[in-house]
Amino acid sequence: MRLLTGCELCIETDVSSPVLAMLRPRAGGARWQVNDRDGFDDTHAFSEHRDGFGNLCQRFTVPRGLTRLRVESLADAAPDLPVAPMAPANDPAALPAETLQFLLPSRYCPSDRAAMWTRAQEVVGDAPAGYAQAEAIRAWIQTHLAYRYGTSDASTDAQQTLEHGAGVCRDFAHVGITLCRALDIPARMVVGWLHDLKPMDMHAWFEAYLGDRWYAFDATQAQPRGGRVVIAHGRDAADVAFLTTYRPLRTFSIRVWTQVDDAALRD
Repeated sequence: MRLLTGCELCIETDVSSPVLAMLRPRAGGARWQVNDRDGFDDTHAFSEHRDGFGNLCQRFTVPRGLTRLRVESLADAAPDLPVAPMAPANDPAALPAETLQFLLPSRYCPSDRAAMWTRAQEVVGDAPAGYAQAEAIRAWIQTHLAYRYGTSDASTDAQQTLEHGAGVCRDFAHVGITLCRALDIPARMVVGWLHDLKPMDMHAWFEAYLGDRWYAFDATQAQPRGGRVVIAHGRDAADVAFLTTYRPLRTFSIRVWTQVDDAALRD
């Protein structure tokens, strides 16, 4: 399906602030508005580049005061989420080189801690090595951790989320990634939009490399759901922040939307 996607941020800063953002899909064009005017002017020093993961990153300067930033894009999203219950795990020696970094512990995913290996073994039980283990991890998170705001912050890692027994989508993804890596399954964090998510917001899930491809797992959903537009992926939340600021900055509102492009349906 083709989706019209968008995001609007209202932010304020007391001094001019450089920022690094990830606010549009990895593929396709985008229309930007700043304070209801099309595009950025020269004072914003806008530029765009791809990072080491292939994500589109936007660099610009936010002037002093209140700024309303809006971006709209057209993006293709698979209507169904691919599943492969029989997809096997890979021996690390046979993994593609580019997946190896997703076996390593990272800031929010301490997969090398003994407690994480023990928890992973308890969660997967006798599930066959591969997709079945990743799905067992997803299902366990979905049924055993409460989705609750205010139980985590920007410093909370996967082990702390397990101790709290609650978190939000970012925390659920970190737990899934950590437990997969503890079992030598490459796993990465993905952020983007999920069509018809309720309530609509920026969203995060995890992917595991099984067989010969990446598969998505979302512990906030009881069933596989398509309609996903990927903004970025990386080792954990440190690699895929929607907005990184280098001066104090206040965010007053964030609004996200997706809708099916009716014109595309008529084509």
